[in-house]
Amino acid sequence: MYNRRFFLAIVATCFFACSLSAQNEMSSIQTLTEGQRSIILISAYTAKGELQDLKPALNKGLDAGLTVNEIREVIVHLYAYCGFPRSIRGLQTLMEVLDERKAKGINNNPGAEASPINQEAEKYERGKKVLGELTNAPQEKPLSGYGAFAPIIDTFLKEHLFADIFERDVLTYAQRELVTISVLSAIGKAEPMLRSHLAICLNLGLTQDQLTEALLIVGGINNRAETSKKDTSGLVFPQGDKITGNNFNGDAWLQMLINNDSTYNTSIGNVTFEPGARTNWHKHPGGQILLITGGQGFYQEAGKSAQLLHKGDVVRIPPGAVHWHGASAQTVLIHIAISPNTEKGSVIWLNPVTDAEYTNIKVR
Repeated sequence: MYNRRFFLAIVATCFFACSLSAQNEMSSIQTLTEGQRSIILISAYTAKGELQDLKPALNKGLDAGLTVNEIREVIVHLYAYCGFPRSIRGLQTLMEVLDERKAKGINNNPGAEASPINQEAEKYERGKKVLGELTNAPQEKPLSGYGAFAPIIDTFLKEHLFADIFERDVLTYAQRELVTISVLSAIGKAEPMLRSHLAICLNLGLTQDQLTEALLIVGGINNRAETSKKDTSGLVFPQGDKITGNNFNGDAWLQMLINNDSTYNTSIGNVTFEPGARTNWHKHPGGQILLITGGQGFYQEAGKSAQLLHKGDVVRIPPGAVHWHGASAQTVLIHIAISPNTEKGSVIWLNPVTDAEYTNIKVR
């Protein structure tokens, strides 16, 4: 599992420096621009296939001034490190975000297109030249290591990665290296390559503080994925059966604790939402009470900002109030749903909470 200490160790190895104290680290890491932070988030979420988190990261990047072509180039670049499927899903998600923004009347800056590449020199030699500029080291040595063991991989790297991809001018070398270290950090178990690219980042003018912040950003994403996503420690009662039908987006489970009857006119159920799952908009003629027993999520009434939910929170929902509730994108949500006054009528289900509504939640 990735954690902050691991990432700082990687940074220290690259820099040949002593370990950083937590106090110094926290006082000096705020050095990346909003655009650079967005590149890191977009790269990491795409590499991990976390598309629900990618959407707000894409919106944030566009709002921070990244152009459409810059973001598109970021997602194209990372395919070399995490594969076509992740890259293509990232591009499809970007297309969705652009369509949603266009529907809201938001004009997105397309930015410059890639310039034609001068192909007079052989591609292998062009790739060697680019690699030399990145590493600030000559590339005339005989092949060694994996290059000597499998020379074709050296050819692919020089001709395709460093010529076809790195030569494109939509992104700077430094921006491409931010993409690279973000992807390598996100997918994990590629520490030798990560150290090499951290050294390249230094050659290109990025600072220790910037790289430390970049790795801490990705480390936070990985930690959430490892520790929060399947945390069902709030399951005081059984998880129950998976909810079927069209009234929930994503997977959720229900264990009925008290079934409605004419004596108590109340139903009580334990509901568990997977990350990103939520109810449709709906209302209860008799009102509802939610007791949050685990995870993190949201409650929102129509026309109001959302309320962030934590373990121990109690939500009192007025009779007839149109609302929805569900998990955050990173964690499960577990709550006990109490529906009193059922003699006034059963739940009335309405429209789904759209992806756009969910990803653009404003919390009060």
